[in-house]
Amino acid sequence: MNHKKFRFENGRFHYYGSQPPQVTFLGLLLAKWLILTVAVLAAAYLIENIHVTSFFAALFGAAAIGFLNMFFKPILLILTLPINIMSLGLFTFIINALMLKMASGIIPGFDVIGFWSTIFGAITISVVNWFLNMIVADTTRPGRMRRPPGSGRGSGRSGPSDSDETIDLSKHGDRWE
Repeated sequence: MNHKKFRFENGRFHYYGSQPPQVTFLGLLLAKWLILTVAVLAAAYLIENIHVTSFFAALFGAAAIGFLNMFFKPILLILTLPINIMSLGLFTFIINALMLKMASGIIPGFDVIGFWSTIFGAITISVVNWFLNMIVADTTRPGRMRRPPGSGRGSGRSGPSDSDETIDLSKHGDRWE
């Protein structure tokens, strides 16, 4: 029986196995939701005027932020494009803060008080979310899951090499090899 193995090395999860891992869209969505929940909890822990009463409040707050980012943030980015260009993209933090404040207004038990707390909370959530998404790989797109150098099937090498950092995949019929 072939067991898939994941190991955390050098700040990333690495996969040791002969077949690429299969991740469903729902599994990826759940993972990203939990990562955003951890980011909201980190912001509540680090910033004084952000209050989360329970894990479920953070979970629903993350769902609200994700929903607002999916549907309203693109519209706001287009509407504020001139000021965003003039500020070299820094106005995006204001838009992120607006999404955070809107989410705190509709979720009971998730409160953000004050302008600067909202700005720093949005920055904290963005940084923690980015960092955790860097660690957890998106395996639904080919080439995104990293294997340790030299561990690929048919690579002809037995040891690690610094030049082998990616996986080359090609589609044969309905599967990737």
